[in-house]
Amino acid sequence: MFKRTLHENSTIDIRNIHANRAYNVVELFAGAGGLALGLEKAGFNEVGLVEIDQNACNTLRRNRPHWNVIEEDVVTVAERGIHTYLPENIEVDLLSGGYPCQAFSYAGKRLGLEDVRGTMFYYYAKILRDLKPKVFLAENVKGLVTHDNGRTLQSMIDVFTEIGYKVTWNVLRAIDYGVAQKRERIVIIGIRNDIDIEFKDPRPFGYIPTLRDALNDVPPSPGSIYPEKKRRVLEMVPPGGCWVDLPDEIAKEYMGSSYFSGGGKRGMARRISWDEPCLTLTCSPAQKQTERCHPDETRPFTTREYARIQSFPDDWIFEGTITNVYKQIGNAVPVEMAKSIGLAIVDLLNKID
Repeated sequence: MFKRTLHENSTIDIRNIHANRAYNVVELFAGAGGLALGLEKAGFNEVGLVEIDQNACNTLRRNRPHWNVIEEDVVTVAERGIHTYLPENIEVDLLSGGYPCQAFSYAGKRLGLEDVRGTMFYYYAKILRDLKPKVFLAENVKGLVTHDNGRTLQSMIDVFTEIGYKVTWNVLRAIDYGVAQKRERIVIIGIRNDIDIEFKDPRPFGYIPTLRDALNDVPPSPGSIYPEKKRRVLEMVPPGGCWVDLPDEIAKEYMGSSYFSGGGKRGMARRISWDEPCLTLTCSPAQKQTERCHPDETRPFTTREYARIQSFPDDWIFEGTITNVYKQIGNAVPVEMAKSIGLAIVDLLNKID
């Protein structure tokens, strides 16, 4: 597998990169628009965004009425043909999106496109084959690297290769690109075989933003509250602390069986400090075992604080119930991370042009 390495010669300084023209992108599994907004900031023109969740589609339409939001199951879009949803005779430069990670059935063979039928990855790959853009971007959870001992990722690369792309991947950290959150994502880049140019990752900025940077002058917004029992426990945790800072008996009761398995990582009963980046946000802020408590107040982060930690601008409005808004934000690609990756792809497309 071709993993890109993050040394100086394999990265590019994105600070002075500008698109020579508006490059057209189609996005699958668009969600609330973190990746799409980042790519727009990098110079891309969104010509089609496929998303099945009604609230996320309403968010996209609310913020970008001119975007071609395709509120449809990606299965239906792939079967009907992506071109039926796009402007006529449009050239697509980039296909982007983050499909769910699913296991395949191997039977000891090298997999082709037809062998992964029925998975969300299949429909991403089918649309890629139909569009044949110059470049594709697929992002996913870091766990894809080790999923089934790396065989899942290798099978995806085999399929992309079969379709006609040279494929590389790397795990990038949001904190390297101006995002105050310890979120890591695998970024898979494919370049069509007729193009002989190498992709270079965006060079890390060289500083790590903190929660204080992200939440400076954040506007008020609704937020969840902790159940009283959880609130009383978290009251005892100092900023930057977690379950190890609790009295032993309280830690045992709060954590249950996790306590006896060594307590796992330091995400349980976690209160974030102002002077560190946030842990990766989850889809539900009061969820057991993945607390991200506010530094000063014993509460989860509000929806606008969530959005700031994901580097959404304050004028990006989320539609839906508070539960759904948290889910949309928690599932998103951080906007500034997406912009950085987008600028690195812009550099590639500028060279192709």
